[in-house]
Amino acid sequence: MRLLRSFPALVIVACAAAPPPDSETPAPVSEPTPAATSTIGPSPSGPTEPGQADPAATASVKEEGPSACPTGMKLVEGEYCTKVEQNCKRSWYAPWNKKTVCELFEEPSKCIGERVKKRFCIDTYSWPNVKGERPEVMNTFYQAQVKCATIGKRMCTESEWTFACEGPEMKPYPYGYERDTNKCNGDHAWDHPKMNLVARRDPKELARLWKGVRSGSQPECVSDFGVHDLPGNNDEVVASEPAPGGQHRKYDSIHTGGPWYEGVRNQCRPKIYTHDEGFYYYFLGFRCCAEPDNAETEPRTAKQQHSRWNMDRVERLAGFTRAEMKEKLELKAQGKCSCAPRDVRCNTMCGTLLGPEAKDADLAALRGRKAHEQKK
Repeated sequence: MRLLRSFPALVIVACAAAPPPDSETPAPVSEPTPAATSTIGPSPSGPTEPGQADPAATASVKEEGPSACPTGMKLVEGEYCTKVEQNCKRSWYAPWNKKTVCELFEEPSKCIGERVKKRFCIDTYSWPNVKGERPEVMNTFYQAQVKCATIGKRMCTESEWTFACEGPEMKPYPYGYERDTNKCNGDHAWDHPKMNLVARRDPKELARLWKGVRSGSQPECVSDFGVHDLPGNNDEVVASEPAPGGQHRKYDSIHTGGPWYEGVRNQCRPKIYTHDEGFYYYFLGFRCCAEPDNAETEPRTAKQQHSRWNMDRVERLAGFTRAEMKEKLELKAQGKCSCAPRDVRCNTMCGTLLGPEAKDADLAALRGRKAHEQKK
């Protein structure tokens, strides 16, 4: 591993490309990557465990009707269960990822933990939270955090994302108890990313690897709270929460949902805790949360507040400030957020890292392939 300098100084690590177990971090190799914006942890090397409001929206604009949330967000209110029992009735094993995938769960799920009241707002879609646009990927935790903070929002927490996905019934999938990747984009074959190019944010490689679909294009991939595209399609990063005793996790960054590959999570509850806040990946996106009823939203995570961080520190780790990001969002709203091809910082801010060769997943073709395989 070598130290490289970019826009700030950082440590970059790229990883081998054989799919590791879903719960493990792959071993790093010394592949230099000059185009990151923070410390990046080991990249997942297989389909393992391995964004947001309209840029013009602000946290003070209300939807029409009784909603207590800003435009483009959904109100999630109810009692969240801290520990759920979900019994699998039918499953299969994905040897390439060393993971058992449950296809059918027993109804209903059972709460065996505590009930915690929750009331919060969450973006309807992954950032940039615009129906018909592609979810934005390749942001570090800190970059996602600054983007949310720029429009008066914050990173969603682990339990908030889970509750928004599973709904009051604690369903394994937002649509029910039986896994169906025709509803939430998944089950694509592994395509062997070239990790040195991914780490450098190479637009052609990112375009080749893209298997996502546009936000809101999956009408059945929606939770009981009206939140779309939670599991499958792109993975998402959320913020950790302190344990009941107040102890904080090692990393603020938690991955949830699961990407578009075959043999991965693609559920509401399972999470990955092994990647640090500087990690970014070609299928990793995010969405924002906020407080309802026009209450002020604190952009720092619970762990950052406990450690007495300020947002200036977060901005330094992100590589850009809220003021700079606000300017980019205004340009984007005008269709003028353009960057030089090699300007990683600018393209990260504008969400234009994905090369023009990218093609959205052909879900009809994927359904046909899966139907053919089932007949064999």
